[in-house]
Amino acid sequence: MAMTAAFIALLILVGIERLVEVGISNRNQRKMRAQGAQQVPEPQYPWLVMFHGIVLVSSGAEVLFLHRPFIPALAAVMFVLFILSNVLRWWVISLLGGLWNVQIMDSSRIGFITTGPYRWIRHPNYLGVILEVFSLPLIHTAWLTCVFGTLGYLLILRGRIRTEEGALMANPAYRLAMGDKPRLLPKLF
Repeated sequence: MAMTAAFIALLILVGIERLVEVGISNRNQRKMRAQGAQQVPEPQYPWLVMFHGIVLVSSGAEVLFLHRPFIPALAAVMFVLFILSNVLRWWVISLLGGLWNVQIMDSSRIGFITTGPYRWIRHPNYLGVILEVFSLPLIHTAWLTCVFGTLGYLLILRGRIRTEEGALMANPAYRLAMGDKPRLLPKLF
């Protein structure tokens, strides 16, 4: 029962982290608008927000109501993956600074980043979130949430990346710097 309580506490902390991120995003959005960036219409955004909440609630509900066991070896591996996913995400947030946002902003005219994980892929933040959505439920064996959450997030993300890249690739400088890099997984060879 103690591990279940710790898992629920972790889910609450992740929810609080999301709220902190929204605050950072709102501040950055105001600054970007003042510099001439425009928000890109994105039909996927409400689904994305809803999905993050569903994954958190569903993970807890699955553990509580379907009595998922705590498997220490699985929990240890998934917790390490969860931590790594958050290290990647916060690396991106700090690297992008005032350009980071939870909504799609056409900000490539005011700057873009090609260092850090952007040396290898165009969307390291999304890779971090995918890894988090996969690993977080499995810390306490919430495998249904893991499977359906990851698949659902990938479906929503597919449309979001298309929308975002439509805005970014319209900038010739961005296209030249980032156009040949893969979206999510680095080229190994």
